[in-house]
Amino acid sequence: MKVRDIMTSGVSYVTPNSNITNAADVMKSLDVGIVPVCDENHTPVGVITDRDIVLRSVAGANNANQNVGNIMSKNIVSVSPDIDAHEAATLMAQNQIRRLPVVENNKIVGMLSLGDLANVNIHVNEAGEALSSISKPSNEMK
Repeated sequence: MKVRDIMTSGVSYVTPNSNITNAADVMKSLDVGIVPVCDENHTPVGVITDRDIVLRSVAGANNANQNVGNIMSKNIVSVSPDIDAHEAATLMAQNQIRRLPVVENNKIVGMLSLGDLANVNIHVNEAGEALSSISKPSNEMK
């Protein structure tokens, strides 16, 4: 099974110039904890998570009206919609991430989450293994 078969498509995104409040509003309206950050060509340049907002804005006493580009995570890991879902699960585990932007021709086309993998019976084990790896503290935290 390919990522395109199980990903969430029609993904909303913000731009690096969007303010943090706007990103939080998108998260709230979609009931998600991550929003891709794309440039004017719909090319992903980062992601902003609820964790980014809390740690880099709220806890840092920064203004919620500042630009998303100031606090987004820039080193994103993404996949092609044509990659096998098993490979995507492995990539999530290796990088300790729960969600992957899906990119085709340098444009955002979807998001893949552990929940997407778990909803497909043949991937329950991969999702569980990925979550297990994600939940382990990284060497940086020890």
